[in-house]
Amino acid sequence: MPRNVPSFDELLDSARSSALHLEMRDVYTVDGEQASFAAWRRGERVDDPESAHWRDWVALVRRTTGRGVQMRRARIVSVPVTDYIRYEHAGTSVVVDAGEQVRWLARSEASDIALPGNDFWLIDGRAVRFNVFTGDGVPAEPQFSEDPRVTRLCAAAFEEVWRRAVPHEDYKVS
Repeated sequence: MPRNVPSFDELLDSARSSALHLEMRDVYTVDGEQASFAAWRRGERVDDPESAHWRDWVALVRRTTGRGVQMRRARIVSVPVTDYIRYEHAGTSVVVDAGEQVRWLARSEASDIALPGNDFWLIDGRAVRFNVFTGDGVPAEPQFSEDPRVTRLCAAAFEEVWRRAVPHEDYKVS
């Protein structure tokens, strides 16, 4: 896969009709989320779209969906969920209100789905950015592909997860 990986802004700005995101990890250790995660653990709210944590992402989602691009995010999670997934669930209303559609699928319901090895963003069914993480959830070098075989695998996986998954407003974390 080419090493020239577009940034999230470049990737989403290039979208014309769809931006699909599949997340499959139970824990992420992303530097930009550590303060927000710690605040949530202290019992603070993490769903303020104007907060420093959300402001840039909300603007990008609104800019993307404002052009008519459908943004869908599906999360495959272990049950019972981890504290990190509870944290994500607590803040998901921010991205939903900004225009993303989000669904959740219990990992036990995904056993027979052919899934790529990494989380990904699929843009217009033509380009995929894999978000690669180390074993403890730290971001590693992302990958990018426009190979039709790879994009078809990602599209099929995402659509099957989406079909089975529960909309955010109906999903209760356990």
